[in-house]
Amino acid sequence: MAEQVRAIRTRRTILSAAAKIFEEHGYQAATISQILKEARTTKGALYFHFMSKEDLAQAVLAEQDHRIMVPPRISKVQEIVDAVMLHAHRLQTDPMVRAGVRLTMDQMAQGLDRSGPFLRWAEVGRRLLQEAQVRGELLPHAVPAETADVIVGSFAGIQSMSQAVCEYRDLPGRVSAMMRHVLPSAVAPSILASLDLSESRGARVYAEALEAAEAGEAAVTAG
Repeated sequence: MAEQVRAIRTRRTILSAAAKIFEEHGYQAATISQILKEARTTKGALYFHFMSKEDLAQAVLAEQDHRIMVPPRISKVQEIVDAVMLHAHRLQTDPMVRAGVRLTMDQMAQGLDRSGPFLRWAEVGRRLLQEAQVRGELLPHAVPAETADVIVGSFAGIQSMSQAVCEYRDLPGRVSAMMRHVLPSAVAPSILASLDLSESRGARVYAEALEAAEAGEAAVTAG
C-alpha cells in the first residue's frame, strides 16, 4: 500500500512538473530534461509512468477534464453554462488546466494529437443539449451537435483572446458575454430568462463542485 501511495504521488509530481514546463515553453520547446529538473526525480521514475514526452502531454490534456465536475442541474442548458464557466474559473486558478489549454491551442506542437479536448468537450455539450432538447429547453430548429461545436469553438477563441490580452483576468466577463450572444439562437426564451450567466458563476460552481467531490471522497473513505 505504501509503495502504491508513493507511486501515485510520484506520478502526480511528474505530471505537475510537465504541466509547468509545457505552459512556460510550449510542447515543441519543452524537454524531458527540463521536466526532470522541475520534478526533482529520475529518468527511470519518469519513464516508469510515462513512455515519452507525447505521453506526458496527453496525460496533461486529459487531466484538465477529470479533476472536478459540475453537479447535475435540472436545466441542462444551465449545466452547460456551468461547465463552461467552471472551466473559465479553473483557467484562472489551476496550472494543470492552463497547461492543458496551452497544449490544446498550440499549433506548433508537431506530432501531438490535440483533438482530444475539443472532441470531448463537443461530446459533453452535444449530450447535454440533446437532454435539453428532450426537456423542451431548446428552440425547434436547434441542432445539438451544431450548437455544441459553436460553443466549444467560441470558447476556444474567447479564452485565447483573454490569455493574449490580460492573462485570463477578464475571462469570466468574456465568457458571460459569449453565452449571452450564442444561447439565444438555440435556447427557448423561457429558459434563457432563468439562466445564471453572471461573471461570478464559475467561482460559485467551483466551490459547490469541490464540496461535492470532498463529500464523495469522505463517503468512500468511511465505507
